[in-house]
Amino acid sequence: MATLALGVRIAMRPLLPVVQTRNLDARRWVRALRRSPVKVVFPSGQVMERKRAPGKQPRKAASEASPDEQRQTQPLQVSPSKTPCTWEESGLRYDKAFSGDRRLSSVMTIVKSRPFREKQGKILLEGRRLIADALKAGAVPKIFFFSRLEYIKELPVDKLKGVSLIKVKFEDIKDWSDLVTPQGIIGIFAKPDHVKMTYPKAQLHHSLPLLLICDNIRDPGNLGTILRSAAGAGCSKVLLTKGCVDAWEPKVLRAGMGAHFQVPIINNLEWETVPNYLPPASRVFVADNCGLYAQALMSNKASDHGWVCDRRFLKFRKYEEEEEDLETGARKNWLPEIEVQNYDLDWTEAPAAVVVGGETHGVSLESLQLAESTGGKRLLIPVVPGVDSLNSAMAASILLFEGKRQLRIKAEHLSRDRSYH
Repeated sequence: MATLALGVRIAMRPLLPVVQTRNLDARRWVRALRRSPVKVVFPSGQVMERKRAPGKQPRKAASEASPDEQRQTQPLQVSPSKTPCTWEESGLRYDKAFSGDRRLSSVMTIVKSRPFREKQGKILLEGRRLIADALKAGAVPKIFFFSRLEYIKELPVDKLKGVSLIKVKFEDIKDWSDLVTPQGIIGIFAKPDHVKMTYPKAQLHHSLPLLLICDNIRDPGNLGTILRSAAGAGCSKVLLTKGCVDAWEPKVLRAGMGAHFQVPIINNLEWETVPNYLPPASRVFVADNCGLYAQALMSNKASDHGWVCDRRFLKFRKYEEEEEDLETGARKNWLPEIEVQNYDLDWTEAPAAVVVGGETHGVSLESLQLAESTGGKRLLIPVVPGVDSLNSAMAASILLFEGKRQLRIKAEHLSRDRSYH
């Protein structure tokens, strides 16, 4: 009996002893592995309490699950208020890429290379907002790679008919993405044609007789920012000559923030064809602070205003020295003679086209000749002496919004004159 009693005493000893802290305050007592009851809801509606295991979180009931969790467990549907039928009723289907599927890698190899991109006539768009802007403007999608069905659900159903939909792992998209934070969806589109595009009505309503010509813009970030400024200023058109970076290069698209689908962009033009895209009686103005070497030689004021940039003028002077009269040996006046004026003086009397050159090579001789033939001028943005020329995107933004300001003031004066009469 003694042995049995001893065993009972040992068995009844508490397994979870109460640990007391050194603080004598009773409220500071700590119970180790404290348990609290949780409620479990069964399908029949019966409720009973169970002890939760230490360290485990309670499971949410179906009615208490978050909207995101419920969305993952429910079949993909499109709200009838947005489209006339559900995603399934539209007949759309998607493929799921398994291990070893090379469709994503083969397509990305093509669209990331400019020669292949131009040969295949396809571009790459990444991100839900950019893809939505492209679809709204009438760009034609070919393939969508996505990691979650919700991303496809957000797109209009009528735009997805005939499009290949392929569900891939997010890690695969991340490997090919150019974004710091990939959004889980990549679209392959046919290269847009500016004639067939449908641009926003607000953009067309605020369009101005102001056109931008990009000359030797080779930095993708600069070109994307320039396109964004052109759309913001209300340019009617943007022309890109040969020598510029491809407007549909992924980095340009990312910097453009949707500007490609707000303003017409005509890419890869020869200078001989540029006048065909200008409105009648247009005047071409050159934004060039670095091509004024000849004026600097004739006037000391030029260097005082920061007009000289010998580094980029070297190519002009090299050709100028070669252009000599064979009979007299005299040097010809090789550079076109174009008047210089400050950018804030009136230069928007007629439809205006502004030429912006790259930071490394500047504007081309063809742009100066076009400005001379149309009666245009050089637009000077004065800088402090000793400071290098402005960034191309910054110079373009200053000139375009100055042109917008001048046109707005003229429109206000015209409206005021009409109201008087």
